[in-house]
Amino acid sequence: MTAVRPVEWLGDRLMIIDQTRLPQHEVYLELADVHQVAEAIRSLKVRGAPAIGVAAAYGIALGVQQIETRDPEKFRREYQSVSSEIAATRPTARNLFMAVERLAAAVGQAGGVIEAKEAVVAEAEKIHTEEIEATGKIAEFGAALVKDGDTILTHCNTGPLATTGRGTALGVIIEAHRQGKRVEVLATETRPLCQGARLTAWELKREKVPFWLITDSMAGHFLKESRVDLVVVGADRIARNGDTANKVGTYAIAVLAKENGVPFYIAAPSSTFDERIATGAEIVIEERSADEVTHLYGKRTAPEGIEVCNPAFDVTPSRYITGFITEQGVTGPPVKI
Repeated sequence: MTAVRPVEWLGDRLMIIDQTRLPQHEVYLELADVHQVAEAIRSLKVRGAPAIGVAAAYGIALGVQQIETRDPEKFRREYQSVSSEIAATRPTARNLFMAVERLAAAVGQAGGVIEAKEAVVAEAEKIHTEEIEATGKIAEFGAALVKDGDTILTHCNTGPLATTGRGTALGVIIEAHRQGKRVEVLATETRPLCQGARLTAWELKREKVPFWLITDSMAGHFLKESRVDLVVVGADRIARNGDTANKVGTYAIAVLAKENGVPFYIAAPSSTFDERIATGAEIVIEERSADEVTHLYGKRTAPEGIEVCNPAFDVTPSRYITGFITEQGVTGPPVKI
């Protein structure tokens, strides 16, 4: 099976798989400048916290390569414009800002314009390599938690598409399957944009992992009926105390898992942890377009002229989280990274 490469640096362009076209069409886009990368992140052509961080880094690298001035002061002003455009795309995913901060540090340590351009590309490639390595370790540590015969519930999409590596929560599931464990998956549809139905189902089918697709509102039923042995999901930002922002709907699943005695794990690389914030109350929640709720696959499904709330994420308090699966191992909240 051909490996999926959701983000690939081509030196003077960035190639991504357009996740908005899956599963019907496997389309790759070549992005030529920082504006196209920013639009791709904003419109979810590339998504998932680790993949966003990698794409953000390469987007800045692409923008920096196209800065023509040799004057250090003018270069830094233009660099700031490039970096700010990427930083403004999505407010919740920690990995995006991790990439922005690391590239800014690389520029700050460079001796001149040419050295700064080289440093930015090198740091972006390093971030990409680190995310691939981290998800490999996450998959292996997490698979050890899975017992033969387990049914695992997961929410949203956390596979190679979302990470550029082996995946976080979905990487755990796929690795357990590859080890020969008889696992089955309940994958939520994940409204409003159906990342579970479109992307997780596509990845699980490719890997030949047995699964059922369910609507988000069915999760409580299967948890109550003792049809779930383990819940594993990803994360977009994790506070010092372990409070975790993830795709909206995660909080409800965590509460229901706790009520029904089902272990609930977060799988995420250390790059998703935000040591600067104490609790989830400080996490900025992205509010997205009403069209994502009123339309499904481009077709209007709700009356015109109505009010809509569309938070992309919710925050699960650490008390509902059994543990975190990171590249450093499995730990309980509060987590030390």
